[in-house]
Amino acid sequence: MPPAFVHRITKYDPADRDAHGSYRGAEAAVSDHGPVEAAYLEAISAFAEAAGIERLEIREPSVAGLVHLGAQPAVEGHGLRGLFPADLTGYHDGAEVSLAVALELIRVMLREQGAWCRLEAGDVFAVHVGWDQYVYVGSDQPCRDAVARTRELGLFSEPVETSPYAAEPEVTEVAGEDFWALVRTELAARHGLLLEETLVVNATRWHRLTTENLNAVRAGLGPRALLTVWPDLQPDVGAVLTALPSEWHIELVWETKEGTIRDVVIDETEYQELAALVGDARAARALPLYTDERSPLLQAVLPDSDGVLRARW
Repeated sequence: MPPAFVHRITKYDPADRDAHGSYRGAEAAVSDHGPVEAAYLEAISAFAEAAGIERLEIREPSVAGLVHLGAQPAVEGHGLRGLFPADLTGYHDGAEVSLAVALELIRVMLREQGAWCRLEAGDVFAVHVGWDQYVYVGSDQPCRDAVARTRELGLFSEPVETSPYAAEPEVTEVAGEDFWALVRTELAARHGLLLEETLVVNATRWHRLTTENLNAVRAGLGPRALLTVWPDLQPDVGAVLTALPSEWHIELVWETKEGTIRDVVIDETEYQELAALVGDARAARALPLYTDERSPLLQAVLPDSDGVLRARW
């Protein structure tokens, strides 16, 4: 169950909203990287303190992808430099962070630097950062002192029924023993598979699976990863390139001569550069980008160590 009391925290005076609730005032819909931003963080801290929250859980993390819809440009490193290593270790669904780190993540989201996640403490507390400097704070208690403190800071705290950014789970298949048995069956028939491991939205690791390395790859998978199984890469790279569609974006995955698996999203205007990029590749495969065209062999989500699926992909 979501927290019972949800407040929308903004810098927008409700008096400047029209009959439909749209803001018509002069406040810019971007962070000032200054006192107003600091007021947001202090207000959220006040709500956390009122709820007795010292740590929060990262949920559904993402980084900037091919399309970045923020009003401000994404930055290199997605705004996470200094918070997490370059390989994003520790930035995954279910990772717990201190309130101080959570506030820095909120700063990154307010600045639209690339990273985004929900920050939650079970059914007790939640912070969701939306578009245009809208922040939703949910708690299991009214937090009246925090509401008053928000007003003192020059911001507006408005009670709402729920956060529009509350999670809506989609994938429910568990990557348990039945899933791995299916993987082994496919491996026996095909002698090789391609595994897409997604820990963070828009950040993927690729693995070529064989019967010999399956257990080792499985042991190295990250927590709560979304696992998508595709047919293996094709050794005839030239044939893969020749068969590329004449239009639309595609994702090309290939294995370099050093054995590293890489991927790139391109359109038909970049095929010549692509041919040079993968000229010495060992194998490759083109994958469609659009949801209604993507048909993997298998897809499931890793449960926690107790066997319970808590990830909400």
